[in-house]
Amino acid sequence: MTTRRWTAGLLATVAAVALVGCSSGGSGEKNCTSDGLTVTCAEDQRSKTPKMSGELLTGGQYDISQARGQVVVVNFWGSWCAPCRAEADDLEATYQATKASGVTFLGVNVQDSRDKAIAFEQGRVTYPSIFDPASRQALNFDIPPNATPATVVLDRDGRIAVVIRRAVTQDELRPIVEKIAAEKPASN
Repeated sequence: MTTRRWTAGLLATVAAVALVGCSSGGSGEKNCTSDGLTVTCAEDQRSKTPKMSGELLTGGQYDISQARGQVVVVNFWGSWCAPCRAEADDLEATYQATKASGVTFLGVNVQDSRDKAIAFEQGRVTYPSIFDPASRQALNFDIPPNATPATVVLDRDGRIAVVIRRAVTQDELRPIVEKIAAEKPASN
């Protein structure tokens, strides 16, 4: 009986966190359009990116503030996540197709072991990933742990332009990234 109550309490907490994240308009989403899984914000409705920094899977440090002036595609993933495996080739293809236009990609590995994460990336993606086993970076972006994979597209001013809370394909992601890359930075 104790295990059943603990499990019910855990499920209730997870559901409450997910509902709060969705209903609060996290990441400045209250003034944006949404189909339930994809949130798109007009240039004048975008919120600033939360602070994001951490240790890369391959060593070294990353701070997202260093990417200001570039479009940054942030993908939250785990080696244990089947949809993450399915979208990896599409993410890499979009990265290769758009990087010459000032676009960079960053993975954020969540709820994983370093060895499994490194093995997952080998032969799949060439862009760096932050190692975030506690999902702190995801929570900073209002991405609940049960919403993996998720992809966030930041504009050149470091503002959140698009949040996709499901796996993506190149046919879907590339036009979004190209549109954001074609925008002029507001700070100029």
